[in-house]
Amino acid sequence: MMISTTPRNRIKLWAVLVWLLIWQAVSMWIGQEILLVSPVTVVFTLFQLAATAQFWLSIASSMLRIVGGFLLAVILGVALAGPSAASARLKEFLLPFVVTIKSIPVASFVILVLIWVSSRNLSVLISFLMVFPVIYTNVLDGISQMDGKLLEMAQVFDIPFGRRLRSIYVSQVLPYFRTGCSLALGLCWKAGVAAEVIGIPQNSIGENLYNAKIYLDTPKLFAWTLVIICISVLFEKGFLRGVEYLVRCMERMG
Repeated sequence: MMISTTPRNRIKLWAVLVWLLIWQAVSMWIGQEILLVSPVTVVFTLFQLAATAQFWLSIASSMLRIVGGFLLAVILGVALAGPSAASARLKEFLLPFVVTIKSIPVASFVILVLIWVSSRNLSVLISFLMVFPVIYTNVLDGISQMDGKLLEMAQVFDIPFGRRLRSIYVSQVLPYFRTGCSLALGLCWKAGVAAEVIGIPQNSIGENLYNAKIYLDTPKLFAWTLVIICISVLFEKGFLRGVEYLVRCMERMG
């Protein structure tokens, strides 16, 4: 995967406000909140939900499962990418598995996995399956694109493996890992919540979305969707900053 050298685009506040005004105008023009609720109503509904314990319990339960699947995929993806870069046989062995996971639609995965896994643990496995190929492939590409001259120099000067890992491998692979995490985090939340909507585990964001759809409660449907967006964005920023902090700590150790 190519790593963009251009700065990441940042969402401007004025653009968000303009889109909110467009949303409000279209909602007022339609005049039926069951079809398109206004942003003011969504925010008001969100505050009402936030005043209940069930709201926070659902968020905590879904986060625990989806984040757990994400972290497991990150650990296993990084752990297998290194040996796969060193062993062509292992890389060939894992390739069909990775390609298959990337090709199967989320809905098909959810239905298949429900045969073997309970609905409570469904989002953990689905999040894992969506994230693993992205992390594994990106880290593997990062290792493959490393500067061979740096590795030769480290070998000639007999640099210890720990220092070689911190100074060469981490710095060279980090852009690929960071890009993979950024892509995988969005997929993780989309797939995890979709799995919950189908499996309907108790006390989850997916269950609340499903109930809002069943009862045609459009304000709650939009409010929970806004919650998912906010959690996904905040977790992505927090995780990536945590990665950068760990890298700085490793560099200081070196």
